[in-house]
Amino acid sequence: MFEIQVVSNTPLTPVNDFHSVATTLLYQVGYLPKGYDPKTDTESVRNSVPYRLVVNCFLKRPEKAWTIDELCTVLDTSRPTVYRHLNKLKALDLVEESVVRPDSTEGQPKKAYRIRYGDVSKAWNFVEAHVKVAMDNYRKTIDHLESLAEKERKKGPSKSGDDEAPEQDPKAKAEAEAKAAEASSP
Repeated sequence: MFEIQVVSNTPLTPVNDFHSVATTLLYQVGYLPKGYDPKTDTESVRNSVPYRLVVNCFLKRPEKAWTIDELCTVLDTSRPTVYRHLNKLKALDLVEESVVRPDSTEGQPKKAYRIRYGDVSKAWNFVEAHVKVAMDNYRKTIDHLESLAEKERKKGPSKSGDDEAPEQDPKAKAEAEAKAAEASSP
């Protein structure tokens, strides 16, 4: 599922400090949640696993496809932690999965991850495309809601006092949301 936080912001182009721009952007898009506390003995967000994953692994070495074992070693953390942060980046559609083969013919191929196309600017094109699709779908829903509201207004007030829509069955609601999500995928 694609997920991003969209906030009104000013471009960070006047800021020339790499780490300041990276940190601010990661907060703005929701990768690092507002008020993020690394919950470890790190001194700052810049020393945290999610920040180092993006900056040290994916931005500073965009051409490299990283296996989970390599990421665990470099980040000095557990597999579940690496997967948790990788999944956030995958939800943004910034990271692509590939397969790497070991140097010897004896080892099994392993999944590896890197910034899509090895270039964060190109990867961001996917994010923008997803945002456009999501906004187009919101527009369709808003237009549909307005149309339904107009029909309700034309009907006039209900004599039974039953102006509220019946609550939808949670399972049916989840199925409808899943179908809508599939329809909005590019």
